[in-house]
Amino acid sequence: MFDFVPIEDYYRLYINTCLIVVVMTFFHTRILSITDSRNIGFINIIGFLMMVFTILYVGQRPISSIFGDTVNYLVSFNNYKYGLPIDTKDDIGWHVFMKFFAPNVSIHTFYTFVSFLYIYPMYRISKFYFGNLWHYAFLMFIVSFSFWSYGVNGIRNGVACSFFLWGLSFRNKKTIMGLFFIIAILFHKTLYLPVLAYVITYLYNNPKSFFIGWLACIPLSLLFGGIWIILFANLGFGDDRLSSYLTSQAETGTFSRSGFRWDFLFHSAFAVFAGWYFIFKKKFKDPVYFQLLNTYLICNGFWILVINANYSNRFAYLSWFMMAIVIIYPFLKKNFFKNQHAIMGNVIMAYFGFTYIMYYVYYN
Repeated sequence: MFDFVPIEDYYRLYINTCLIVVVMTFFHTRILSITDSRNIGFINIIGFLMMVFTILYVGQRPISSIFGDTVNYLVSFNNYKYGLPIDTKDDIGWHVFMKFFAPNVSIHTFYTFVSFLYIYPMYRISKFYFGNLWHYAFLMFIVSFSFWSYGVNGIRNGVACSFFLWGLSFRNKKTIMGLFFIIAILFHKTLYLPVLAYVITYLYNNPKSFFIGWLACIPLSLLFGGIWIILFANLGFGDDRLSSYLTSQAETGTFSRSGFRWDFLFHSAFAVFAGWYFIFKKKFKDPVYFQLLNTYLICNGFWILVINANYSNRFAYLSWFMMAIVIIYPFLKKNFFKNQHAIMGNVIMAYFGFTYIMYYVYYN
């Protein structure tokens, strides 16, 4: 569908399309009230168009090694297409899913459906929590630093995390929420962590304690990083494949380099600072927000403990996929500032700016 786009420019077109939408949204926050009918009309139309475009653009991407595991999953897809039995060793939900589709559809149709499962839950949870203002949260999701990588490379992990988000949109229907959590775990075992973290928030939901725990993870990782890596690997977090992420050597030229990632800790701190600011400075008291934030703090704290591992980025996404909603939630639930719509526009611009700068400056 998008064969006219040179493969080396494929992501560049996406991120610059996002730039246009972010700038348009930014100017609307400057000239219109958030509840103005013209603004509501704009954000719902542009939000829907971006959702459709993103699902198709990610799903219809070329099959190329430039998109990481896109090629590797093609191998499994073709094996199932020609009758290979289901791999029951790990993430059986994903393999059953692939086995069902492989004999009946093309790889591009399959990836487009996967893209739908990855992106639609971001719309669903945004619509559930924020109603007609859903565009702001959805836009934050799709311009997140980790969004593209887990749509085209860490596909299984990305879809599993989106099933978790989908489950959160049924918080008033616990049985359905639980079913989505189970599906998430069946698609990728690392989802045990956010599911367990979210369950913990039903038992204890005081943000102050989780903030202290998150901060404590930084010196604990700096002083005893290797011990945590060995501990979690020996515990068999998820399975042998996931434990190997912690202990294996990174391939030359990969995204996953070793060492304490101060840059990614800085990125993670965006959501931590937002939560701290609204809860302790602005006295925002919302048990639902506390649950979302505390789940993020638990999962991100775990990643900080193993941050020195070569493939720790695969665990970072277990918190990063929630950053957008943790940051934007207070803005859309309560009025804190005189010019709140404009301030929210600044936040969205800055959040996207990190993604944009990382692509054009850091990685180039």
